[in-house]
Amino acid sequence: MEACSVARIMSLGHLDLTILHKLLALSPGSHMKFRIEPPLVETETETVVQDSHRKFRKDPPLMEAETVVPNSYRKFRKDTLLMETGTVVEILDRKFREDPLLMEAETVVQNSPELPLDVLMDIFAQLEIPDFIRAGSVCSAWRSAYTILHNQIEQYKRRQTPCLLYTSESVADNVACLYSLAEKRVYNITLPDPPIRSRYLIGSSHGWLVTADDKSELHLLNPITGQQIALPPVITIEHVKPILDDAGAISKYELWDDLDVEIHDLDKLRDCLYFRAYVFPDPSTGSYIVVVTLFPYSRLLFARVGDCKWTLLPPGEDYEQCIHMDGLLYAFTRTGQIDAFDLTGPTFTRNVIADEMENHISGMDGWMYAVQAPCGDLLQVCRGAEVTEDIMLETDKIMVYKADMSAKKLVKMNGLRDHVLFIGRSQSQCLSAEEYPQLKTNCVYFTDDETFVSRYKNNRRDIGILNLENGGREEIASELWCNWPNPIWITPNITRMNMGVYK
Repeated sequence: MEACSVARIMSLGHLDLTILHKLLALSPGSHMKFRIEPPLVETETETVVQDSHRKFRKDPPLMEAETVVPNSYRKFRKDTLLMETGTVVEILDRKFREDPLLMEAETVVQNSPELPLDVLMDIFAQLEIPDFIRAGSVCSAWRSAYTILHNQIEQYKRRQTPCLLYTSESVADNVACLYSLAEKRVYNITLPDPPIRSRYLIGSSHGWLVTADDKSELHLLNPITGQQIALPPVITIEHVKPILDDAGAISKYELWDDLDVEIHDLDKLRDCLYFRAYVFPDPSTGSYIVVVTLFPYSRLLFARVGDCKWTLLPPGEDYEQCIHMDGLLYAFTRTGQIDAFDLTGPTFTRNVIADEMENHISGMDGWMYAVQAPCGDLLQVCRGAEVTEDIMLETDKIMVYKADMSAKKLVKMNGLRDHVLFIGRSQSQCLSAEEYPQLKTNCVYFTDDETFVSRYKNNRRDIGILNLENGGREEIASELWCNWPNPIWITPNITRMNMGVYK
């Protein structure tokens, strides 16, 4: 990471004009501090930055620091992380701490004029997580800003670019691979047991995976921090009953429905019980709510982090997608009905918002996704794919509709203009391309999402980018990922939940 100069620090990430004004409005007295008179307007920014950069170039200590740090940083950037494991924080921090050039650079930077702590924190708060961690390893001053910001995580406001999480046969079973769309590189992350390759990935949102292990138990897992939280036992689901062996241990499960009962091995229940899972913020606790859609009739159940059992929501069938919006859980059925649930009260009632949307998207014709746009609009997305004879999927069309709730109809949109969609087994997202310059505008990033095909572990997965303007399809990267568990989108999150409040 470069020395603490105005021109160099601006290259760490996208900075808004508010922070730029702070950088350039510092009182005079060193080559690092500059004064401006009226607030800068956007057209004046380039000239002022060029002037400040020229002043930086004339300062011998800073020129020396610049030489030391970028050379080491370039060495780090070229050093692949494919064979090293640990959490993302541990990997990046270890790389910097083991580099003697950076130890020398720290001394140089310490002897150079420093940016004020509040300015550093403002800048760090707008970095992607890998750059944020790298910045904290440059020198003691930057480490202080990193530590304070990490401990006051609510100030770290940078929205992260989604990554693709998958596994690889070239690494251990407990290692996940994280492909960064922003950096176009892979990080290998060691995760807690049970091994990630033995689990099903049934959902992802807000930086958390929802996984089902080989006993069909559910966990929340944050791959960035390594934190794992056990969700309520599967036998607390209303229609799942344990079968005990002679030693009193659970050996099988009974799965009841209205007409019949089925017997399942511990690792087979997950095949026919879990359809999809979602993670939503819980304003009442500052934690999260997990919502799961169940087979065979797509019923909904939920639990808060720390709950001891699952709660089945009032009857309703064929739920295909859920979103949490304006404090309510909205559930979308295959037939076009939209139901709402308020999960904050002592009782949970089902309110029918729309019994059927005109022009509704039938899940039988493909896959339906619900997503809230940055402007607040509710979108429904239809994805069509062909299933070939050898049970391989190929997405060939994606259509986007805006839900007009007052008229109870769907209006087809001609593309996303300056937005980007992410769909798949994860929570669907609609992002502004302006805020994520590494992403392709008016495109949909998708992963495999067909339930029965996903059980064929050796099949190629349907992963790619579809351009809504010309219908063209391209690969995200060369297909390096293992086929099992299904690759899934995840948005990195360095927040750790304080589980002490639930004990």
